[in-house]
Amino acid sequence: MTQDKELTWRGIALGMSLTFLFTAANMYLGLKVGLTIATSIPAAVISMAFLGLFSGSNIRENNIVQTVCSAAGALSSVIFILPSLVIIGWWADFPFWTSFLICAAGGVLGVLFTIPLRRALVTQSDLPYPEGVAAAEVLKVGADMRAENPEAREGLLAVVYGSLASAGLSIATAMRLAAADVQGVFRTGTVAATGYTFSFSLALVGAGHLVGISVGLAMFAGILIAWAGALPILTAMTPMHGDLTSFVTGIWRNDVRFIGAGAMAVAAVWSLLRTVGPIVVGLKATMRASGGTANLLDHTDRDMSFRAILGVGLASIAVSTWLVWRFSSDAGLSDAALWIALLSIPLVLAGGFFVSAICGYMAGLIGSSNSPISGVGILAVVGTGFCLVLLFAGHGAKPLVAVALFITAILFAVACSSNNNLQDLKTGQLVGAAPWRQQVALLAGVAAATVTVPVVLNLLAEAYGFSGAPNLHTIAAQPLAAPQANLMAALAQGVIGGKLNWSMIEIGAAVGVGIVLLDEILRAGRWLRLPPLAVGLGIYLPMEATLPVVVGAIIGWIYNRTIRGERAERLGVLVASGMIVGESLFGVLNAGLIVAFHKDAPLAVVGSSFPATAVAVIAFGGLIALLYGWLKHKARALA
Repeated sequence: MTQDKELTWRGIALGMSLTFLFTAANMYLGLKVGLTIATSIPAAVISMAFLGLFSGSNIRENNIVQTVCSAAGALSSVIFILPSLVIIGWWADFPFWTSFLICAAGGVLGVLFTIPLRRALVTQSDLPYPEGVAAAEVLKVGADMRAENPEAREGLLAVVYGSLASAGLSIATAMRLAAADVQGVFRTGTVAATGYTFSFSLALVGAGHLVGISVGLAMFAGILIAWAGALPILTAMTPMHGDLTSFVTGIWRNDVRFIGAGAMAVAAVWSLLRTVGPIVVGLKATMRASGGTANLLDHTDRDMSFRAILGVGLASIAVSTWLVWRFSSDAGLSDAALWIALLSIPLVLAGGFFVSAICGYMAGLIGSSNSPISGVGILAVVGTGFCLVLLFAGHGAKPLVAVALFITAILFAVACSSNNNLQDLKTGQLVGAAPWRQQVALLAGVAAATVTVPVVLNLLAEAYGFSGAPNLHTIAAQPLAAPQANLMAALAQGVIGGKLNWSMIEIGAAVGVGIVLLDEILRAGRWLRLPPLAVGLGIYLPMEATLPVVVGAIIGWIYNRTIRGERAERLGVLVASGMIVGESLFGVLNAGLIVAFHKDAPLAVVGSSFPATAVAVIAFGGLIALLYGWLKHKARALA
């Protein structure tokens, strides 16, 4: 494969043309249910199908397409913060150029900040990067099929079977023939209560297989802390109001999640401190490369030049600073606007690099889809609000709330971008791509998303509006929930208004310290590790998003211990990758149908009386048994 067939115009054009589809679908789903889909694997599949029609395409060109598209899809997560300015009544809609420049400045900085992190968190790290590995396996299968590799057929079958299983279950769910999840609450004593939720998602099971048993058990420990410890204690201490389901759900959302946020904050700081050395090495290597030694580096270890990074970075900082100055002036803070703008520089620089390291680490640990980027947003909005209160307390609460949310939006754009970038660079490492070419592709993806985000946000705001916002002149009666944006608005108002409950965050920080100490003891004894961030994730994320990952990790561990051998393990990775592929592709398609038909369930064929939960349990368990039964048969044949 020649080096000139990697960063091609047709690859860039195809990636950017897929941007609107994936970004729009992700934005709708994120505003509706608070979750987004990682787009790298679906983009890789579509790229292989399309570029396969042309001569000369190869695995690295397909990798560029998925890089562009996934960078754009990742930036759609700014919907977790931008609508908060509409929710508090500061904006009536989304000004195109302001929204465009927020995404552009933050997204570009997210790409640049992760360049020196690449060596620390990708090249010199054993982080699993489940989606990055899955995307690489999908690309390799496509390349092997074109090269007529004799082993490619079984690998392709593994991906196809996994994809068909997860897509089939997703289709049944969309038709309401199978339930998407099962949940309930129950009392654990006279006054204490807790609950359970479980998502019948084969994609999450596949992610669990890929992240491994250590991360899986750490997340399970977090689940136990949240649902078997914190919830029963807090519900026993809190007078009940409303029905039991609303009461338990409210305690988890308003209290337990903040324990998780505090634990993640401590774990994130500790993880960053442990990677400071490799990060510094990465920075020095990037600077040496720009100083004339780039020709000595292998093409698979070359980053963008330091001069280019510095120039583009300074331009992005200048744009973000100007945005904050103009916004503060328009908010009636003219006398303090310059100082607020100057304050935003260290917040965006230091805070941006910090959240890039956190998000990159978490994406490497459990995947971009499951990385709790909204947890980073919680820390950012709290920290920004605290700085503004400390320095500009006499300027009125509402303008300061708006400014805090605006600065956080820029930081969040950095986080969205960096959450995805290292995952793509891991894929590139596995397929022999040149990092600097991928970094150019990431910037192209950011450029495509910056146009798409404000257009789609305005369409959704006009059609549906957002829960908690004035929602004037909307078409639909039922607004989009926008759960994270509502939480960010409440946090900013709580910090600046002095009403934030710090007790839960402090408890979470204490829990985080204990987890870090336990993990260090386990590391010293060379026992099974409990990554602190993964434990924090188990506390913070809803059980329906974490428990299937635990199940997948246990199943993958049993499979790998029962059937040993490199080829057998590779087949397991491919089936797990297929599970992610099928559900992701259908998730994007179904989101498009929902938007097109303006219906929550456009494919529904049965009513609420259908026994969908029983069907889901049988189908979920049956498909896992079939997939791993096939794997076991094939693995023994390979032995």
